[in-house]
Amino acid sequence: MRAKISYAVTAAVLVFYFVLVGSRGVMLIQSGTLLTVTFGVAVLILPVIGVWFLWKNTQFVRRANALAAELDAEGGLPVDELKRTPGGRVDRDSADEVFARRKAETEAAPGDWRTWFRLAVAYHDARDTPRARKAMQRAIALHDGKPVHTA
Repeated sequence: MRAKISYAVTAAVLVFYFVLVGSRGVMLIQSGTLLTVTFGVAVLILPVIGVWFLWKNTQFVRRANALAAELDAEGGLPVDELKRTPGGRVDRDSADEVFARRKAETEAAPGDWRTWFRLAVAYHDARDTPRARKAMQRAIALHDGKPVHTA
């Protein structure tokens, strides 16, 4: 729940920023000189890119949460079996051991979105965010029946 609140607050701040920057871009365009219109258009591009990025990220999070809920209903969510340091951080060797099992599971059933979901969690636990995101994107695509491109 805490993560959802943090995400909502961050998104709200970004939307406020996009509106503020966008209004400055419009003001520059309204000035009417070639230089200010050029800068105004350039300034308007930033909020458009930001809104697009925020929308895509929100869709990704929403879809990943839907998969988590479906997997939870099936009783297939990965159990947190990681060892932790006294400070609460995940033990690297423990994360590597779980990751190896998840990778083997995914290699055995590459067309199953559930194995990719669990692999994404293992990547996340191993602090490999880019690969965690790619694995989750593949889980979402497999779940939705979309073609999956191999890299």
